[in-house]
Amino acid sequence: MSQGFTTHSGRACPLDQANIDTDQIIPKQFLTGVTRIGYGKHLFHDWRYLDLHEQELNPDFALNKPEYQGASILLSRENFGCGSSREHAPWALADFGFDVIIATSFADIFYGNCINNQLLPIALPSADMDILFEAVKADPNVNLHIDLPAQTVKVGEQSIHFDIAEHHKTNLIKGLDAIGQTLELADQIENFEQQQPAWL
Repeated sequence: MSQGFTTHSGRACPLDQANIDTDQIIPKQFLTGVTRIGYGKHLFHDWRYLDLHEQELNPDFALNKPEYQGASILLSRENFGCGSSREHAPWALADFGFDVIIATSFADIFYGNCINNQLLPIALPSADMDILFEAVKADPNVNLHIDLPAQTVKVGEQSIHFDIAEHHKTNLIKGLDAIGQTLELADQIENFEQQQPAWL
């Protein structure tokens, strides 16, 4: 169980592209471990690097630009995280330093994997995403303020509401993954098992 997510303030990196799949987020050749650390180096490998050995950075890629170094919020467009169901995708994003992904829409499995790994995915309409992209373009140092209990994203004087399922919100605030959710029901599970006939 982690500490849980309530609020976050940070700078954003704009990745203004749709249909970014999990093989671009973390290519298959790097799926060699079972822990959640060490994948940040390989995040967006094919776009971040000009060589196979990850020695030469692509200066034109957003994550490599000086003004976006240290960003903890990633902005993108529709269908972010499509493709395979690999949980390594949110692992790589979190290991790189992102706490929040804001996009027009997310692939369902990727969205669930983010929730289970305390990476907050926020879906906003295109018009609201345009506001965020424009704010970051105008000032790369601008901070975005995320309030999960209030379900708001604030930039400057603007406050944007986002929707999230109540159980997802609760799990993020409590810091629960799938195992943690089960352990919260340990008493009910034990009570149920004790009521079952021995032959079952």
